[in-house]
Amino acid sequence: MNIIYILAYIILWPVFRIIKPTRCINHRNIPKGGALYCANHTRMSDPLFVAYAMGWPHQIHVMAKEEVMHWPIIGWILRHGGIFGVKRGQADVAAVRTAMKYLKDGEKLLMFPEGTRHLDGEFGDAKTGAAMLAVRTGVPIVPVYLPAEKRWFRFTPVAFGEPYHPKVAGRKGTTEEYRAIAEDLMERIEALKPLVGR
Repeated sequence: MNIIYILAYIILWPVFRIIKPTRCINHRNIPKGGALYCANHTRMSDPLFVAYAMGWPHQIHVMAKEEVMHWPIIGWILRHGGIFGVKRGQADVAAVRTAMKYLKDGEKLLMFPEGTRHLDGEFGDAKTGAAMLAVRTGVPIVPVYLPAEKRWFRFTPVAFGEPYHPKVAGRKGTTEEYRAIAEDLMERIEALKPLVGR
C-alpha cells in the first residue's frame, strides 16, 4: 500500500464517513486484482467518493487531467498518492504507459471515459482510451455510477456494475471495435442509475 494514499485516506475519513458519507452498492462486484473502473463524471470529488465506497484496502490509481497535477501542495500529494496526469486532447503516450503498467501489475485504475465533467448528471460520449487499455491488458472493466447530487450529511450511493471483459476479433482491436466498446460501456454505466434511487 502507498503510505501517502493511506495517510490522505485517514485524514479525509471524517468527511466521507460523516459530512458527506458514502455508501457502496454491489461491493461484491469489486474484483480482486487488476481492474479498470470506469465511472461517469460530475464533480472533481468523484474519485474520492469511489475510493471511500470501495474501502481503504482497495487502493485505486486515478488518471486525472494534467493541470491538477501542478497545483501547489495538492499536486504533490496526488503524484505521490498514485494519481497521474493525462494531457487531454492529444495522444499522451506516457500516461498510457503508466496506466498499462498499473493494470498489468494487478492494480486498480479509475478512469472517466467521458474525459470531462457533466455537472447536470447527463451522459456524454465516451473516448476510446478505456476500451483500448482493457483490451491490451486483459483486465476486466467495472462500470461505476455516481449521482450528480451529493448531499451534506446524507449518504451518496456509488453503484458498481458486474466486471466484464470486452471482446475484439484480433489481439489489439480496431478503432471501430474500441468505439463500440466505449458506447457499450456508457450504456452499462447508465444502466446502474436506477440502483442509487435518484
